[in-house]
Formats: sequence, structure tokens, C-alpha cells
Amino acid sequence: MHEIMPPEQPEPSADLARYLDDTTTRQPGARAVVDSDGSALSYGELSAAADRIAAFLHRRGVVAGDRVGLFMRKSSQTLAAIFGVLRLGATYVPADAGSSGTRASTVFGDCDVRVIFTDPESALHLTQAAPQLGPRVVVMQPGNEETNNPLEDWQTLDILHGERHAYPRSMPDADRLAYILYTSGSSGTPKGVAISQRNAVSFVEWASATFNVTAEDQVSSHAPFHFDLSIFDIYVSVKNGACIHLIDTDLAASPRHLARFISTREITVWYSAPAILSMLAAQHNGRSPAPNRLRLVLFAGEVFPITKLRMLLRLWPEPAYYNLYGPTETNVCTFYRVPTSIPADRVEPLSIGHPCNHCDTIVVDEHLRPVPEGEPGLLCIAGPSVVSGYWNAPEKTAQRIFHLDGRRWYNTGDMIRSSAEGYIFLGRLDRMIKRHGYRIELDEIESCLAVHPQLRACAVVNSETDGNTAITAFLVARDAPVSPADLSKFCYERLARYMVPDHFSYLPDLPRTSTGKSNYQLLERQCHAKQT
Repeated sequence: MHEIMPPEQPEPSADLARYLDDTTTRQPGARAVVDSDGSALSYGELSAAADRIAAFLHRRGVVAGDRVGLFMRKSSQTLAAIFGVLRLGATYVPADAGSSGTRASTVFGDCDVRVIFTDPESALHLTQAAPQLGPRVVVMQPGNEETNNPLEDWQTLDILHGERHAYPRSMPDADRLAYILYTSGSSGTPKGVAISQRNAVSFVEWASATFNVTAEDQVSSHAPFHFDLSIFDIYVSVKNGACIHLIDTDLAASPRHLARFISTREITVWYSAPAILSMLAAQHNGRSPAPNRLRLVLFAGEVFPITKLRMLLRLWPEPAYYNLYGPTETNVCTFYRVPTSIPADRVEPLSIGHPCNHCDTIVVDEHLRPVPEGEPGLLCIAGPSVVSGYWNAPEKTAQRIFHLDGRRWYNTGDMIRSSAEGYIFLGRLDRMIKRHGYRIELDEIESCLAVHPQLRACAVVNSETDGNTAITAFLVARDAPVSPADLSKFCYERLARYMVPDHFSYLPDLPRTSTGKSNYQLLERQCHAKQT
């Protein structure tokens, strides 16, 4: 089991589910969530659906502390499932329904989920890859509450109709896990970041106070629910009675249509990784987009190229812009208010700012000793938002969590230096990269390709051009080379979709350092040479 460390600040009332309770009491008829097709649920309807979910799980024998998987397209039903799981005191585990069923089965197996909520298409995708999960699958499908599908033997559940049954509402427990988000792991398998109620509530309370979200706000939900940016979209909105506008996968990747969506839905708060904002700015560069009501544009997850950010500021001059920083293990821990005008000669990326008031930071060297002000070092975080560790992985926890001066610190692995405007991100010492806000361990991609029977060796590197990250796999074939299409398919079946390499390149042999290791620096130079 995962390691539980003593809490730093007792918060016995920390309870994400209570946000929905309180807002439903205040404004039951107000819109809570609008699906991508325009259909909506009020707070009263969302609360009733969450009760049906909790009651169903109770009848299935799920109790507080159990894990419940989510493998479905983002919808109001997914949101109801999340709050139903939380009301029962269980832990939700979202997996990317757009990635392989094999990877999802690895995630669900690692944390031993009791039930997996899904939709018909995703259920087929999952059970074809992992038939053993079939008995745990529950398909959300209106009109068929708790009936069996005679073809697939899946249980189905209609959360919008039918009676609500009693269930034991869990008592608040700040140490209870609220959700587990799986990120890329250097060992070749994803690792589960185990987030407690205390961790999540600490962030939500800070964000609510900092950005003053109210019941008048219309908040975009661009991030998928297995991505930590979604925590802001869901809980800051629900706590404050705002309306959440869900953006489906197709629209999320379409900058050509997002400006119109922001306008017609009268979005006031936007939050995403910089990549989509960069594409949107480039798409509308020199042309006036549809007018909008944006007051806040938040971005996080990766460096925002200065040239693209300048375009965006010209495109949307009215909103306040914030650069938010923080790994999944801390959620946001530093932030920076973007100036209204960025000097034309500035090429250095934006600062990631100063610590949030619910976090403390130190900068240390490789031996975890604090470095002098202004010197480069590793950024470490302490505070109630810092997780206790990784699910079922005490060794990985020990690699990142350490104690100093009686406090528990998380080592982000990010190299930074302090400056007058805040911390400046310098890169990493390891081989973890960020793409579209997602954390990717290049070693996990290598581990995947290493088991391909027709490959003798592989090395994976990344390269960046104007803020766009590309992943290249250099390969040595045993006999005849495998086609790029077949290699992409092989990776897609085992990795998250955002981890599949963009390019595959064959070599007679991999270049080696004097110690016999793969010479990644030489391979990176080869990538840059091809791009110039």
C-alpha cells in the first residue's frame, strides 16, 4: 500500500463533496454544467445524479476508501460520478478514454478498482484490451438503470432517472484519498499520485480566494479529468456556484473553433496548457476573433513561448493573465501575474512567480542543501497541498519526499533560480519533459519500445521548435525495420496517446558515451540538425 505520512495541518472538515452540498442548498436551480452538445444540468440535478451514483456503489459493496475507476468521455455524467464517489468516501481514479485500454487496465489493476464507470464505446475499448475487467464495468446509459446487456453482460446505469436510494454518507476525513492521478513513470509503468482531501481542498481554497470566482462566472473545462488542471475547473467552480462548460476531445484540439466557443458560451474564466492558446493565437494572428467576456486567462503545465504569448495579448487585451506552476504532486504552488505588455526584445520565458500563500518553497542542490539566493537549484515544496506519496510505491515516494527542519518537502526535480520577478524555470536534470502540459518520462517510452521483438536497441529524445515539443525514437532493428505506422500502433496500445513518438529513425547502432550509455546529447543534436 502507499505510504501515509503524518499530516502537517489538521483539517478534519476538508471535504470536496461538501462544495456540491453547499452550492445546491444555495442555488439548486442554477446551471451547474453544460455538455459539449449544449445540454445542461442544474445544481439540484447534478446533486441528485451524484446521490444515485453513491447509492448504486453502496449496493455494489463499495465502501469508504475503495477505488472507483472512470474510463469515459468527459460529460456531465462523469462529473456526477466523481461527486457520487466522493460522497460515499471512495476514491476516484480517472484514466484517459482516448488512450489504450491496455494502459487503463494497468492503472486500474495497480490500485485495484472495485467498479469502472464508462460509456458504451469506451467499455468495448477497455474490455477488448482487458477482458478480466468486464465484471467491474458499469456503462452509463440513460433509460436502463441496473439492467444487463445480453450481448456484453455489462451492467448499465441511468443516473438521471429513477428513485434515489439511501446510502451511508461518509464523514469528512482530511487524510482520506480523494483521487489518484496517474502520470508517466521512468520505470516504464505509470505512477499514481495519491491526493488526499486535505491536499485538494488546500488548493481549491487558495484558488477561490485568489481568482475570486463567483456564481456569475462561466468556466471552461478544457482539461480532461485525468489531468490535474481539471481540479480547478471542477471544484473551484462548484464551490463558488459557477457554471462549468465541458469541452470535448475534438473541440479541445481545434483552435479554429475554440474562439467561437468562448464567445457563444460567454466564457469568463479560461484555464489550459499554453499549447492550445499558442495555436489559437497563431490561428487568429492579424485577424479579429469573435468578441468575448473573458476576464481571466490561466495557463499551466509548460513554458509559454514569448512570441505566441505576445500574439495572445494582442488578440485578447482585456483579461488578466496568470502563469501557474506546479506538478501534480502539489497542484499549483507558484503563480505569476503576466504584465499587460511584454517588451519586444524579451526572449527569456516568463517567471513562474512566487509561492502561493498555502505553500512554502526552498531551492536546494543535488544533496538537498539550500543554495544562496539567485543561484540555480532544485525547487522543493512544503505545505498542505503536497501529497503523502505515490500509490503502492514507497520507493518512488522516498525518491521525491524528504524531511528538512522538521518539515516534509517534495522535490519537484525542476531547476530554477530566483529573480526579482520570481522563480525562473531553467529545465530538469532528469529525462522528464512536458508536452501539452502532460508530464512524460522518456524512459517509459524507451521501456515500451525495448520489448518489441523486432528491435535490438532504442533511445528516445525530444526537441523543441518555437515551443512545440517533438519526440523522436532512434531504433536499431534486428532484421528488417518495422514501419512507422506499426510502431505507432505498438506504442499507442501501451502508452498514453500524448507519449507516442512523432518520429522513428533507424540507425545501424546507437551512439554511446565513454561509459557505454546511450549518447542522448548527440542524438538531440541530430534532431536539431534535421529541423534547421
